[in-house]
Amino acid sequence: MHTPASMVMGIVFAPLGLVLVFTAAITPQWREGQAHLGMAGPGSLLRSGTKSHGTRSSSVEALILLRSDGLWESCLQVERSDLRQCWPVAGPYQRDPRVRLAQGLVLTSLFLCGTGIVLACIGVRCWADLPLRGVAASGGLLVVTAGLLSLTALGVYTHNLKRLGMDPSQKIHNPRYPHLNLHPAGSLYFGWLGSCLQVLGGAALLFSFKRPRCPTCPSRHELSVSPCHSCPEMTNKPDMDVYEVSC
Repeated sequence: MHTPASMVMGIVFAPLGLVLVFTAAITPQWREGQAHLGMAGPGSLLRSGTKSHGTRSSSVEALILLRSDGLWESCLQVERSDLRQCWPVAGPYQRDPRVRLAQGLVLTSLFLCGTGIVLACIGVRCWADLPLRGVAASGGLLVVTAGLLSLTALGVYTHNLKRLGMDPSQKIHNPRYPHLNLHPAGSLYFGWLGSCLQVLGGAALLFSFKRPRCPTCPSRHELSVSPCHSCPEMTNKPDMDVYEVSC
């Protein structure tokens, strides 16, 4: 059977989008931030030395902490070192309603996309003569819905990225606490790409709902209106019915 190009496009893009969204969901790089800390070097411990050692000034080494947050995990790492620690999200960040909304939308998106891919595989039926276009289109609708849900989750998270987990009542900045410069991280880009592929793949499956007609033989109505058209298969078998097939 010659599978329509729209079905092939949908059955390729939808699983690829599912893998990318799933990768974005489980990785803790939705946002990243750096905090610069001052760590006193050995020279600072010699302030009580004699005047002969006064020419030796204290040295300060900059220590940079890298903080990354995901939907279910957060990590902290010291730059240029192997010190790294990850833990499940907790505290104000976990209780933030926007984070909870993003978690729910992403989980629903993954479930709908997986269900849509199963229906699309059943509808395409590359091992049979005729595809089940209605089943494939239903799977495409689920995949499109999944892509829109994940896009919504990504949009909510990106729009509130610097305010997630922050208490609005604390307007006074504590100088003893390091300031984090938060910005989008790699998992967000994986999510955006995967969501767009889901929408494209689902739309392609939806477009395959229309059943084309085989161009080799005219329909029964055309034969009755214009007797000049002839089809060898139908002239040899006058009682043969005309079926719509995938060409």
